[in-house]
Amino acid sequence: MERESEPVSQADVVTFRRFNRYFTRRIGALDDHYLGQDRPLGEARLLFEIGDGVSLRELRARLGLDAGYLSRLAKALQTQGVVRLSVHPDDSRLRMIELTAAGHVEVKEQNRRADALVTTVLGGLSAAQRIRLTESMETTRRLLRLAAITVTPVDGASPDARAGLAAYAADLDARFPEGFDPADLVRPEEVSGDAGTFLVAHEETHLVGCGGLRRLAPGIAEIKHVWVHGNARRLGLARRLLTTLESESLRRGWTTVRLDTHEVLTEAQEMYRSAGYREIPAYSEHVYAGHWFEKHLREPAQGRSREPT
Repeated sequence: MERESEPVSQADVVTFRRFNRYFTRRIGALDDHYLGQDRPLGEARLLFEIGDGVSLRELRARLGLDAGYLSRLAKALQTQGVVRLSVHPDDSRLRMIELTAAGHVEVKEQNRRADALVTTVLGGLSAAQRIRLTESMETTRRLLRLAAITVTPVDGASPDARAGLAAYAADLDARFPEGFDPADLVRPEEVSGDAGTFLVAHEETHLVGCGGLRRLAPGIAEIKHVWVHGNARRLGLARRLLTTLESESLRRGWTTVRLDTHEVLTEAQEMYRSAGYREIPAYSEHVYAGHWFEKHLREPAQGRSREPT
């Protein structure tokens, strides 16, 4: 249901792939002896991710690995004496993996060699060039995270919708001086079917955002409860949710959208203004509202559904 994005150009594809080829070669990802140690990158990365111990299930989700492949890697590392496999003491369904003493030694050496490699790479640049490179890499990381997040519509009564709203309420309860009453949340039927829609955002298996849209009056909709998890902020996800809700409003023929926000949510006010919303007089007596906004959307393209008049 997300807004259709502009087509990806072949030039962008070529540039992306060229960067991947150069970067994987430059850091030695293709070497069977990554960082000069006696193992390929896959095994080395797995050792690094184990840390102080973790379940194979969590590792599989974190790294996006096939269960069978991860199991084979873990058993190979166990045979080499660098990890130990066990069953979780409180949940026999969970297989745990932890580093042995030898594993800790190897990871420490891996980190030392990785730091040395990066120092060598950056050493060929000036201080200003290093800043440009590291800032560009951080931007790349954020955009790749945003690209991997899925935004999907769900029924307002679904477990994902309820979980998103519960997280939203808890966040606001901590931020608002007066707290937040969950009774103020939209009812499922207000953001489902012909009455509206509800979006949830997932990063891999984690719920990281939500937002709702409901009909206020003929041609007018209201955006409610746009929320992003703290770990996924500053990626552009809130703007993406907002844009997707606007597109859905247009699709339904609701060409004016309104919303309100609390006085303390200054970052939300800034986002709405930068997205083309203008502040208007209060259109409701919402107890948590300190600012009211409105935006007129462009007319839907011919052939899209319109609300009956």
